[in-house]
Amino acid sequence: MSATETVRTCPECAGALRVDGTETICTECGLVVDEDRIDRGPEWRNFEDGPDRRRTGAPLSRSRHDRGLSTEIGHSNRVTGRKRRRLSRMRTQHDRSKVRSTAERNQIYGFTEIRRVTAALSLPTDIRDQACVLFETAQDESLFPGRSLEGFAAAAVYAVCRTNGLARTTEEITGTAKASPEEFQAAYDAMNRELELPTGPIDPGEYLPRFATELGLGSDVEAAARSLLDSTPQAEIGGRNPSGVAAAALYAVTDVDEGGPTQVEAAELAGVTPVTLRSAARVLVD
Repeated sequence: MSATETVRTCPECAGALRVDGTETICTECGLVVDEDRIDRGPEWRNFEDGPDRRRTGAPLSRSRHDRGLSTEIGHSNRVTGRKRRRLSRMRTQHDRSKVRSTAERNQIYGFTEIRRVTAALSLPTDIRDQACVLFETAQDESLFPGRSLEGFAAAAVYAVCRTNGLARTTEEITGTAKASPEEFQAAYDAMNRELELPTGPIDPGEYLPRFATELGLGSDVEAAARSLLDSTPQAEIGGRNPSGVAAAALYAVTDVDEGGPTQVEAAELAGVTPVTLRSAARVLVD
């Protein structure tokens, strides 16, 4: 008899029972006698020649101020009367004990804002976690006094997007974040200056795939716009808004009469004015 088998018998055929995963099954007739919906085993398979990855509980997360290790007292409609009031008091004290300082409270607020912004922009979880680490680094360097937490949360997301080659404009970040453009710019300038972020000039070509998709343009148009950018000397487009240059390239290789974007549509997508778009398109065509 294996370790998983039990001494109980099947109520139908009196056969031996064994536990298979979360079910207790009769070995003779196959009747499922009992079911335990909680899988109490490890979620990782362990191999002899590899590291032991077996563990329990939720994974650690850098997007939580406590890495996700703290517990919570939940709510239940089945508890009433004195016990419910006692649990409410316990929950209040428990929540207070999780925040031991103003620095942790600022982290909770900043990390919550970062999670909200990255979710709204459909950014991957590694961008979210890196932004939280950058936010914490800025806090350790005492960059917060005199500046808004919302601005640092938005600036951390934007900086991580730039360092990872994800094309996101400042207008997209500030349009989703709670920070104003001025608060965002002040926080980003402080981090870029004090932390020496590895953020070089943005290649306008990074915006082409997303802009072409949002404007409903095909891959041939995107390829033509990329060819136009590659053939233009960097000195001609240096110093211009890279998102505006990308939108201008797509506008320059399409025709409005054949379904191409108008100046206003392309400019609004890039977060620039139609005048700026026309100027960049003229440089690219010339």
